[in-house]
Amino acid sequence: MTPTLVRHQSRTASAPPAGTSERARDWAEIQERMLVPLIEAAYDRLDVGPATRLLGLGCGSGLGLLMAASRGAAVTGVDCPERAARLALARERLAPGREAASGPGATRLVTGGPGDAAEPGGAPYNVITAFEPVGCAAGDTEGLVPALEAAVALAEHGSAVVLAGWGPPERCATSAVLRVATRLTSRLNDAPRWRPSLRDDLEDVAARAGLKPDGSGRVACPFGYADLDSAIRGLMSTGAFDAAARATDQAQVEKELVEALHGHVRRDGTVWMANVFRYLIARTP
Repeated sequence: MTPTLVRHQSRTASAPPAGTSERARDWAEIQERMLVPLIEAAYDRLDVGPATRLLGLGCGSGLGLLMAASRGAAVTGVDCPERAARLALARERLAPGREAASGPGATRLVTGGPGDAAEPGGAPYNVITAFEPVGCAAGDTEGLVPALEAAVALAEHGSAVVLAGWGPPERCATSAVLRVATRLTSRLNDAPRWRPSLRDDLEDVAARAGLKPDGSGRVACPFGYADLDSAIRGLMSTGAFDAAARATDQAQVEKELVEALHGHVRRDGTVWMANVFRYLIARTP
């Protein structure tokens, strides 16, 4: 698929602060679509369609759910209360009239954990997805393992579980930009620390959650932005720089991001960073 170049977004004095609906909209309109090639590759491999009952963990503003629903799948998305603004956008995207329907194309959106997605009397799920990439910050898989364990209890035997992660740092131009957050939070003991992604990150998560690997793939997912302002808003919307903004201030973080992005700005003003992401297909016991 041809990567999407994000159209110009109107610039405010700075990117919206964390936890606001404006920040969630930046995620939905700028950043989330960067992973479309990864999602499509996984869905193609699993032949996601009308026979699919999909549970999306950390569904955010719902792009992955929308893509599955467009193939005829029945989808349920779950995300934590802290990301309620993203979930509200998912409800807008997925059409309120479809939510709580039954049969092919049915849609449910749930605030909470995977256990809250249990549907009394409903058929078990046969695909579980966790498309938020791991393997770029120390400890970023800790919450994923218990979430997968809870989700597996709602799935059929042998159901597919899709995990996503960053590719090798030397093939991910955005890795160097993410290190800005680590440099600015060096004095905070509890702040996430960037680390190089490891070859077996996803296999390690699968093993800890009691899943059996059943294939993997790598997908090019370049981050393309129409201009520097859009790049900053998109990157800030990921939450990767929230601790850095608390340790210094948002203006300082954005200044550092401008410097880090300088080498990725093209002559026409667009920003382009080549990245490779990896997905793992695992199976439930």
